[in-house]
Amino acid sequence: MIGWDMAAALALGDALGVPPAATAELLPIIEAVMVAKLNEQMEHAHGGKTG
Repeated sequence: MIGWDMAAALALGDALGVPPAATAELLPIIEAVMVAKLNEQMEHAHGGKTG
C-alpha cells in the first residue's frame, strides 16, 4: 500500500461536514497508521519479511 488519494479523502471529509483545516491536519496521521497496518497485514499474509 502506498497511500490514499488525498483529494478524494478531503472531498469525503467535506461531504461529512468535517472542517477542511481539521481534515488536512488529521488525514496524514491517520493515513500513516493505516498504511503501516496494511503493510504489516500483507507481510503476515505472504509469510513475513525476507532478507
